[in-house]
Amino acid sequence: MSLELCYVIIGILLLFAFFDLMIGVSNDAVNFLNSSIGSKAAPFVIIMLVASLGILAGVTFSGGMMEVARKGIFHPQFFTMPELLVIFLAVMITDILLLDLFNTYGLPTSTTVSIVFELLGAAVALSVIKLLYTAGSTMALWDYINTAKAMAIVGGILLSIVISFFSGAIVQFISRLIFTFDYQKRLKRYGAVWGSVAMTAITFFILIKGAKGATFMTEPTLIWIQHHTLTILGGIFAVSVIVLQMLLSIFKVNILKPIVLVGTFALAMAFAANDLVNFIGVPLAGLKAFSTALASADPLNITMEALSKAVQTQTGLLLLAGSIMVVTLWVSKKARTVTETEISLGKQDEGPERFESIWLSRKIVALFYHIFSSLRTTIPEPLRRAVAARITPTPVHHGGSAGEKPSFDLIRASVNLMVASTVVSFATSLKLPLSTTYVTFMVAMGSSFSDQAWGRESAVFRITGVLAVVGGWFMTAFIAFMVAFLFANIIYFFNAWGIAGLMLFAGFMIWKNKKKHDDQSKDKEEMNIFQFEKVDDFQAAVSDTFDHLALQLKGIRESFDRAFDALFTEDIGTLRQERKRTKQVQLSTNVIVANIFKVLRLLQKTDNQVSYNYYQIIRRLQKLSDGYRDTVIRCTMHVSNRHTGLLPVQVEELMEIKKVILQIFSTVETALAKKQIVDCRDIVDHFHLLRELVDDFNANQIERIRNDSSKTRLSILFYAISGNCVMMAKQTVKLLGIFNEAFINPSGKPGQQPANPCSDYSLD
Repeated sequence: MSLELCYVIIGILLLFAFFDLMIGVSNDAVNFLNSSIGSKAAPFVIIMLVASLGILAGVTFSGGMMEVARKGIFHPQFFTMPELLVIFLAVMITDILLLDLFNTYGLPTSTTVSIVFELLGAAVALSVIKLLYTAGSTMALWDYINTAKAMAIVGGILLSIVISFFSGAIVQFISRLIFTFDYQKRLKRYGAVWGSVAMTAITFFILIKGAKGATFMTEPTLIWIQHHTLTILGGIFAVSVIVLQMLLSIFKVNILKPIVLVGTFALAMAFAANDLVNFIGVPLAGLKAFSTALASADPLNITMEALSKAVQTQTGLLLLAGSIMVVTLWVSKKARTVTETEISLGKQDEGPERFESIWLSRKIVALFYHIFSSLRTTIPEPLRRAVAARITPTPVHHGGSAGEKPSFDLIRASVNLMVASTVVSFATSLKLPLSTTYVTFMVAMGSSFSDQAWGRESAVFRITGVLAVVGGWFMTAFIAFMVAFLFANIIYFFNAWGIAGLMLFAGFMIWKNKKKHDDQSKDKEEMNIFQFEKVDDFQAAVSDTFDHLALQLKGIRESFDRAFDALFTEDIGTLRQERKRTKQVQLSTNVIVANIFKVLRLLQKTDNQVSYNYYQIIRRLQKLSDGYRDTVIRCTMHVSNRHTGLLPVQVEELMEIKKVILQIFSTVETALAKKQIVDCRDIVDHFHLLRELVDDFNANQIERIRNDSSKTRLSILFYAISGNCVMMAKQTVKLLGIFNEAFINPSGKPGQQPANPCSDYSLD
């Protein structure tokens, strides 16, 4: 490798440091934003400002962590400068690609695990190359790798997962026993003491234990802090008690809100102190190796013993990195996506779930159900009742619209922040780069578990989500090692051509992931249309319900149209896209049904007719969605399996069916969207026309079966499509009748309004 190419690599490393800061923050923002955003402790802008200040403060505590990238995984004295640059460049390309992939799908992964295993994979690659091409070498692979330090880091990360979950669960259980879900009264009694304990714990581990890594701390200051620890802690506790009690008694402030904001600051600070090395540690190590080599007589062959020595990173450079992280925090859309994943898995209330159930999650739920059922028999009944009375979730009115309701309360938010910042900061003080993502995620899941957020209605879905995230963590380690190993070999053997190829590959993958994320964001925006803003006004809710039904019909109509045309031309690509669309339609159907349940809760028990109409909407909508999904899936599977295509006469008949059913969809869709009461004569005539067409075409199909011109699978498909179309048309006309009933006679009381113009027409 030439010296000129080394200059190029250094430039790429510095550029990648900038990009890695942005991508890394997008992944790790969930670590400190989850609790404050999920509990809505303050307006979003205030939360972001507090987190930004925490990041800027935290980067100055990360100086000691930078040694991990230089000597934490391998022994630099056995490598030359070009060899280290190969390792570092392979690591940075892998890191950007891996984190961007996880960010795209909203899965929080560990920047620490990724950087550790990337360094390990690339270092192993270069070590193997050196062993193979060095004649008479007495070195072994483990001589190049700092196995003791690497195993300590990996062990600490894995142990932190278990410790974090159980710490979060236990502290949350105790806190809930003290305060219950209706915590306002008890907060006035001993909230100041409880809050002071939290403030003291956070300050101890952030300020005192983390001070060793601070770039601005002098040796005398560190010694003074070490000898006056108890005095400092006592002062913090005393001041906190006084201040929090004054806020409670005099200013009537909910002290949990400032505690959560202080915790957000603390965890953002801990994140920056612990994780900054993951983003800029490798480029800085490469820059240090390069500058050291240039100062020598033989820069391409000198070994890098200098990297084994302690080096203090400049505070200005750390603050510059912190500023980039802050800007990214404010502008990154992917950071919002990752944050939403963790919040959705810990929300207290029921609602649409992001993940579906799998067999493993069902087995885990069944196992814990049997365990707790067995334990219940060993605990005295009075004790069980007493504990249950304090930890059983109770509905608490938060006011505002549904979109403003917090996912969990401030008690859990404060516990999440207190426990997570304590664990992360303690590890930072020991210079162990454990994963802030693992810690904060598992603490949040542990506290959710104690709060019974994983009830029987949602447990399988939440556990599936946790399994998906944790499974991604193990995949992170494997992928990081293997890809970095491969990239290091490509760079070493192909030099400039290898670097150019990897850069083009990285650019293509980042562009592809961005396009994928944009599509996901578009789907999410479409889904947000179906969410109720308010559920306290019955008439407005009725109107919104039919708006949503109109949008649903429009989506089904457009998808049905494309699916039919794709079936006629055997366009498997379009059919697969429409099959993916069925999941979105099913999800929006579930949201509409959930909204209807909210509306039903507004009705009085005497509103029987209105309640019946809403029940009918649920029934009709579910049947409509099922028929649509079944038709699209059958068409996709038929073409995907390369079965015999439709006969020309079958295409003609299905085109006639398609024309009529799309007309029915369009008419009802327009009526619902414009709130126009429609005389059903025309649409019922269209339905009867459709049924007559289907009857005639089915008779034709019988003849085709008899003369063997239509194969069995083709006949099954034809009958399924025609039958589903009749069923879907009937449900759509029924929805129009319910709509007319709702707007002609919204009170449900007979005799006060004209009759429903759809009531005189039979669909049988």
